[in-house]
Amino acid sequence: MRKKIQQNLKSPFKTILKSLFLLCLVFSLAFGHADGALAARSGGRIGGGSFRMPSSSRPYSAPRTYAPGGGGYYPGGGGFGFPFLLPFWGIGGGFSGLFGILIFFAVANFLLQAFRRAGSDETYEEAYTPNPTVSVTRLQVGMLASARGLQTELDRIAETADTNSPAGRAEVLQEASLALLRHPEYWVYAGGGTQQARLTSAESEFNRLSLAERSKFTEETLSNVNNQLKGNIARQDALPGADNIDNPTTLITEGPGEYIVVTLLAATFGKYDIPTINSADDLRQALRQIGGIPSDKLLAIEVLWTPQANGDTLTSDDLLAEYADLRLV
Repeated sequence: MRKKIQQNLKSPFKTILKSLFLLCLVFSLAFGHADGALAARSGGRIGGGSFRMPSSSRPYSAPRTYAPGGGGYYPGGGGFGFPFLLPFWGIGGGFSGLFGILIFFAVANFLLQAFRRAGSDETYEEAYTPNPTVSVTRLQVGMLASARGLQTELDRIAETADTNSPAGRAEVLQEASLALLRHPEYWVYAGGGTQQARLTSAESEFNRLSLAERSKFTEETLSNVNNQLKGNIARQDALPGADNIDNPTTLITEGPGEYIVVTLLAATFGKYDIPTINSADDLRQALRQIGGIPSDKLLAIEVLWTPQANGDTLTSDDLLAEYADLRLV
């Protein structure tokens, strides 16, 4: 009788222990899978630049030439002085004639500078202030993971880019934009915009946007910033399918709801804006605009993409959590 009572008392404890064991097993498997997914958030980065006043935007000061014979100094250096002009005007070099000619040259110079500024789309403030306006632009494209060729092309750009020179940075932005334009059939989401700031505060705004995107990566597995090329080759070699690198199309099998996100950042001297992106045509126009920025207007750039390493995935849940501001195109 006593043994039956002890057995009856032990049986509920055994049931509870079994239930706890099963729960622990389920939680360990679930969180172990989640850690593996988080560890797969690789990213690539290409960038460079500096927030200094471009030399082409500094005000031009015309050389001052000395005209012998009492003409004095005058701007422009035309090769002739007032003594040669005055006889033809019938003034004879008098004070009133000289004063009138000075006023004439001042008005002519003012009109010439006004036409130059109007032709180059620069305001007086942008051309001459020591703290000009800078536009910081962010453009993001979410694509189907089937566009694996885009990742290969971005890897190639990162490995060969010259990010220390203005011409090299402009080429990076152009090549990245062109790579995205070549794959419109994979476009799913897009977004972006432009913010204006003064030169003294534009760098902090640019860095804020860059850090926000980089924080979405668990690891930057490939980067070329200011010609410092870094890549975790050992990690990529250890990933599934890395032994079949000669045939990249068979490295992984894309599942439904997997994506690639590419971000373009550009800091541009002067006022610059991309269109509001509501359709594929808007995205196409924005990519052409940002890819066509000339090197003398480009202060700094960054190209970021995820995933970068072979075998990594970005699921639809990841996309909704980290890139909630993107729109369908």
